[in-house]
Amino acid sequence: MGTGRKRLIAGNWKMNCQRAAALELASSVVELSQASENADLLICVPSIHLADIEKCLQDSQVKLGAQDAHWAESGAYTGETSVSMLEDYRVQYLLVGHSERREMFGDSDERVANKFEAALKNGIKPILCIGESLEQREQGVTLDVLKSQVQAVIDRVGIKAFENAAIAYEPIWAIGTGVTATPEQAQEVHEQLRHWLATHDQAIADGLQILYGGSMNAANAETLLAQPDIDGGLIGGASLKADDFMKIYSVAR
Repeated sequence: MGTGRKRLIAGNWKMNCQRAAALELASSVVELSQASENADLLICVPSIHLADIEKCLQDSQVKLGAQDAHWAESGAYTGETSVSMLEDYRVQYLLVGHSERREMFGDSDERVANKFEAALKNGIKPILCIGESLEQREQGVTLDVLKSQVQAVIDRVGIKAFENAAIAYEPIWAIGTGVTATPEQAQEVHEQLRHWLATHDQAIADGLQILYGGSMNAANAETLLAQPDIDGGLIGGASLKADDFMKIYSVAR
């Protein structure tokens, strides 16, 4: 690897799996996983399954993450889950700003920054999801879009906060479409993003895990993870099949 950055393979189950299927999938991941000096393994599960999956992951090296949370400590927010509630289930990571949250549920840059800050305050590591649409890529404004999404968080919590965070670059045009950025396209964006972050703080930029989140699967993981600035993956569909997910992890290890 040569960078000193540990890799992170994160599964995002999205809104999938009823209880029995969730337990079966988590158990299979635990069974197939092996501890590694080079890579961490994470599953981000629907909030309703956190209690079950926490028990399932006990005494394993698989880490537990949540897919979203509200930034307020408590209050009149029917249907929401606070970050402090996640703590009770030993949640270690929180996805913030996933493109589906931004596009379908109106998560603005400000809301995402609020959630990022709340996660840090509660000792949970945020994974900031950023990405551009196909239209924005075709207009040549990819980096501008990503910079503005990250800058909103920097403005709220400062660049040093990224010592305890990760970024997931997910080109929206490559999520669930079967279309993947080429390894070279993905590397170019990761490299440009890291270079821009270095203008804020070189040490933070050098140490920051930047994951790729656009349809990484068992077939393309090796070429994507071979890129010097791709430090892991945020895996959607392939994380719902334990064998496929663990193939990706074995490449990262």
